[in-house]
Parts: sequence; C-alpha cells; structure tokens
Amino acid sequence: MTIYRHQPGPRLSEAVVTNGLIFLAGQVPRDTSVDAAAQTADVLAQIDALLAELGSDKSKIVDATIFLADLADYGAMNAAWDAWVLAGQTPSRATVQAKLADPAWKVEIKLVAAR
Repeated sequence: MTIYRHQPGPRLSEAVVTNGLIFLAGQVPRDTSVDAAAQTADVLAQIDALLAELGSDKSKIVDATIFLADLADYGAMNAAWDAWVLAGQTPSRATVQAKLADPAWKVEIKLVAAR
C-alpha cells in the first residue's frame, strides 16, 4: 500500500491519497468578510482545485462532512452547495454545527473522493 501526502505541512497535509481514495483536510474560506454562501462557494472552489491537482473531480466525491459555525447558515450553505454539486452525482453527506478554529469561518468542508 502506498500513501501519498499532498502539500504536507508541519501539522497536516492538504490531502492524503491511498488505495484509490483522496482524503481532503478540512477546507476553510480564504475571505472571511463575506456571508456563508460566499464562504461556501470559496471553499468549494478550493476543493475543485485540489481534486484537479490529484486527478479527480467533484463527480468522484463519495463522502462529505460540512461543519457550520451556526446552523442558521444552513440554507445559505445549501444554496452554494446545490449550485456546485452535480445532479445525479451527489455524495453521502453530513452537516453539523461546530465551533470552528477561527471565529470568522462560517463553514469548513472535509471530504473523501475517488481518484
């Protein structure tokens, strides 16, 4: 079994690839001055870029976990998610409210995709 660590850092790798699966680290917004829909769209764009770097795409996502700082943003997050996800290619998904590491983050998304 081989393990590839993509963009490894001292604390975490942005992704780990093994056995044909890509495990992305939690992706967070770059611009925290915007609302939950825009933060979600930003995170999803980062996910698109990382998956492309690893030879995959959103059609191959098998599981997603979405962390929201406030469940009041559930509708805004879903609007961005629904505009992004491919019809008929939706992954399994869980959404939970959590205290995120940076109080300015409204959303963090962690997922697993096939390569």
